[in-house]
Amino acid sequence: MAKIEKESSRATSDSIDLQILKKLQTDGRISNSKLSEQVNLSETPCWRRWKNLEEDGYIEEYRTVLSRRKLGFGVLAFTQVSFSSHDVELTNQFEQLIEGFDWVQVCHCVTGKVDYLLQLVARDLDEFSDRITLLRRIPGVNSVESQISVKEIKNSTVLPI
Repeated sequence: MAKIEKESSRATSDSIDLQILKKLQTDGRISNSKLSEQVNLSETPCWRRWKNLEEDGYIEEYRTVLSRRKLGFGVLAFTQVSFSSHDVELTNQFEQLIEGFDWVQVCHCVTGKVDYLLQLVARDLDEFSDRITLLRRIPGVNSVESQISVKEIKNSTVLPI
């Protein structure tokens, strides 16, 4: 089992901390009572470890995952964006704009032939077209290429700890 490397002054985490993290990443709504049973600890030490893992930054946030399809977002696309030059002002402006687009779910600055990889959603192909047009009009953007997902095979945020 892997050991968690610490940046804090707290002692290196052990297998119980890893068990807690494993349980929490698959069920963020688990009660402390149930979690303590599953990791074989009493409630108070389990709660303390849980809070320490939060404070140490191992747990970044809790969230609810909504059904994209039930909410009418029928298009999921992976879009590659390239810049003609790597002007810092233009790329900073791009990143700030992307932060404000709620339909861009994920954005990574990547290596290789493209500069950014985005995951975006749209209700239909007309809305998708409007969003791609908007991306193309951002100053500095040289090219935009998208692949539309036709079938989702796996979508997970669970880390292999």
